[in-house]
Amino acid sequence: MNKPLSNIRVLDLSRILAAPWAAQTLGDLGAEVIKIERPVVGDDSRRFGPSFLKDEQGRDTTESAFYISANRNKKSMTIDLSCAEGQNIVCRLAAVSDVLIENYKVGDLKRYGLDYESLRLVNPRLIYCSVTGFGQTGPYAPRPGYDAVFQAMGGLMSVTGMPDSPMKTGPSLADILSGQFAVSAILTALFHREMHSGQGQHIDVSLLDSVIASLSHYASHYLVSGEVPLRRGTEGNGGMPARLYRCADLDIMISAGNNDQFARLCQVLGCPSAIGDPDFSTSLLRGVNRQRLAEVMEPLIATRNSVELLRALEQATVPAGPVNDLAQVFSDPHVKSRGMEVTAESTISATKFVRMVAHPVKYSATPVERYTAPPTLGQHTREVLRDMLGMDNDEIDRLAAASVI
Repeated sequence: MNKPLSNIRVLDLSRILAAPWAAQTLGDLGAEVIKIERPVVGDDSRRFGPSFLKDEQGRDTTESAFYISANRNKKSMTIDLSCAEGQNIVCRLAAVSDVLIENYKVGDLKRYGLDYESLRLVNPRLIYCSVTGFGQTGPYAPRPGYDAVFQAMGGLMSVTGMPDSPMKTGPSLADILSGQFAVSAILTALFHREMHSGQGQHIDVSLLDSVIASLSHYASHYLVSGEVPLRRGTEGNGGMPARLYRCADLDIMISAGNNDQFARLCQVLGCPSAIGDPDFSTSLLRGVNRQRLAEVMEPLIATRNSVELLRALEQATVPAGPVNDLAQVFSDPHVKSRGMEVTAESTISATKFVRMVAHPVKYSATPVERYTAPPTLGQHTREVLRDMLGMDNDEIDRLAAASVI
C-alpha cells in the first residue's frame, strides 16, 4: 500500500528535537527521509541520557532514548558540511529532493552555499523549512536557545504551575509544538506546489512563535480583556469543578464541564444540596466561587477510595481519571487497544527490537503500520550515494578516506 507521502523525499539536516520530530512525522507518513549527520559525532541527541538502548552484554549503546524518540523511519548518512566536497554532495541531494529541513543558526548554511536562495537555483521545486528558536527575522534572530527558554519567554511557564511557582512542562513541548507546526507548513507547501505554483518556497518556523500561538485561549483571554491570566495549578480550562482532588488513597482528576455533569457529580458525592446552591448554579459562578466549592467538594472526595469513586463517576458519565505514570499509561487496556506502543527490529539491541511510541493518528485508507528503527550513525551513507547520486565504490571509498563522509 502506498503511503500518502511515498513519492516525497526529505533531506533532514537537523538535530535535537523540533525539526527531527517534523522529519520523523513525514517519515511515518511514507516520505523517504535522509538524515544528514556529522561524521563521527552525529546528532547531539545521540548522547542525551539517560537512558540508552542496551546491547547483548547489557552495555549502553550510542542510541539514546531521546534520539530514538525523534528519528525512526529515516536513513542516516554522514557528511562533513565544512568541506567543499561535502557541500557539493548535499547540493546534489537537494537537487533530487522535495523537502529540506534544517535548524542551523540563522545564516550558518549560507556560508556553505546551502541556504534557500542558493538551493532554489538548483531545484526551484524545493520546499526548504528552517526551524529556529526566534525565527529568521527580528532582533533576537541570532540568539541560540532551548525548549525551556521558549516556554519561559513565550508565556507558557507564566500559566503553568502552582500560583506561587511558574513551571515548565515535563516534555519539551516548545520543540514538539514547533515540529507539528513545521509538518503542517510543509504539507501546505507541498499542496501549493502541486496544485497551484509548481514551485517550492521557504518556510520559517520559530519555537517562540509556536509557543505563543499554542497558548490559544490563554492568549485570547489576554488580547480580549487586557488581563494577564493567572496560574491555577491543576485546574482545567472548561467548566467547574475541574481540578485534581485527593482521595483517601490517591489523587484523581475530575472535570465536570457543564451543569448536568455537575449535578451528577453532586449525586455521586452525596451532596445534592449543592445543585440548588445559587453560588454554584452556573459554571461561571462555580469559577467565581471556586474556593467555597472546594470547601464543599474536598472533604467528600477525601473519604472515598479512588478506584471506587472513578467507577461511580464513569457510570454517572462525569469526566474523571487517575493520574497515571508512564508504566500505568502503557499498561492501560485502552491505550493497548489503541496500539500506542510499537516495536521495530534493531540489530544493536539485546532484545533485537526497540520499543517506541506510535504515530497517534489512525487512517482508514493509509494506516501507519510499518516502522523502522532509528538508524545507526551513517548506516545508509553508501546506499544513498550509490542509489541517489550514482557513485561507484571507488569514489565512495575516496570520500571516506578523505573524511568527507
